[in-house]
Amino acid sequence: MQNVVEIEGVNKIYEGGFQALHDVNLNIRKGEIFALLGPNGAGKTTLIGSICGITDATSGSIRICGHDNRKEFRKARAKLGLVPQELTTNAFESVNATVKFSRGVFGKPANQELIDQILTDLSLIDKKNNPMMTLSGGMKRRVMIAKALSHEPEVLFLDEPTAGVDVELRKDMWRLVHKLRENGVTIILTTHYIEEAEEMADRVGVITGGKLLVVEEKQALMQKMGKKQMILTLERDLDEIPERLKKYNLEQRGCELIFNYDVKDNSKGVQELVRDLNEANIQFHDLSTKQSSLEEIFVEMVKGS
Repeated sequence: MQNVVEIEGVNKIYEGGFQALHDVNLNIRKGEIFALLGPNGAGKTTLIGSICGITDATSGSIRICGHDNRKEFRKARAKLGLVPQELTTNAFESVNATVKFSRGVFGKPANQELIDQILTDLSLIDKKNNPMMTLSGGMKRRVMIAKALSHEPEVLFLDEPTAGVDVELRKDMWRLVHKLRENGVTIILTTHYIEEAEEMADRVGVITGGKLLVVEEKQALMQKMGKKQMILTLERDLDEIPERLKKYNLEQRGCELIFNYDVKDNSKGVQELVRDLNEANIQFHDLSTKQSSLEEIFVEMVKGS
């Protein structure tokens, strides 16, 4: 699959010696949704700024759709749309004028039909002539996305797209991101909302302390690093766990026995446990499993970094 963003050996050291990025290597594939996860201060925004040419990387190279973002800045930047965390717009300008101006900044010819389609897709068309200051925070964020899409970029960066918005609007944003991808836009989002990555991403990168710890397909990451729980609902409470079952480190919660195991190593341990339960004459009437969430995986990774 073609790469639209290629990052090789990128470092960023600020005046005073603080190193915000450490030898970052990353490729983003055409047409994917890539989520960059990390706590506040992890280096997410610095990395996005470096890719978009807002921040100069100290060393390394970045290519956007084949264009070096330093040597061919204009060509590289024209391929990118950026929705920053901050909502910066002219309060007295209309929604339509705001979006049209952004298109003009990139030297694109006027195209009201395209602008209207973008506003329609973002549920903004009925606000087209409204001054920006009359919009809610969620609507202003949609306008920021419309601005970023106005010059028809191939890659859209969303820096903490749902920061400060309510759950309902967050789900609307998720639906919007999927629709943009269906229209051929590659999406890269930074977030510290784990459920955002779990809901939307094809691949996940985890960054902390300026270091990219891992880049993996979302499902493969959960399969490789996640834990599973098997929950057995017993016919009756146990006074104590029999000696022969103690090797499984079972947790007892009322009538439930909980067995934690690696997904990579699940079959043998589960089979042995069920066999030993039968031999100990412990009856259960229900069995369920629970997979680790990305949040649990993320916490473990950051803890161990």
